[in-house]
Amino acid sequence: MNILFINYPKCSTCRKAAKWLEEHGLEFENRDIVTENPTRSEILEWSALTPLQLPKIFNTSGLKYKALKLKDVVHVAAQEHLVELLASDGMLVKRPILVTPQKVLFGFKEDEWTELLLK
Repeated sequence: MNILFINYPKCSTCRKAAKWLEEHGLEFENRDIVTENPTRSEILEWSALTPLQLPKIFNTSGLKYKALKLKDVVHVAAQEHLVELLASDGMLVKRPILVTPQKVLFGFKEDEWTELLLK
């Protein structure tokens, strides 16, 4: 299975998720979300492969999210605007991101990752 692991190397949750992948012997392509920001087309593709709505894909605890005062914006903005925001800066996107051909997971929840990758 092709696995793309998108993360922020300084994030402790991302490091924990990478360790989990390695401990389970899973090969993956590693990508830094800061140096290689998700594109508009990737955001659109991934949003079709996740059960989350676009507002839930935002990194709500991030400094950039708070600085831009997006708390109220994400729940009323048009989908196109949300996609543009997410594609504008990787730090706005919830991470880590696990991309497989069948499904995309945002954030590290071990039970979800186990269900997708080990069963």
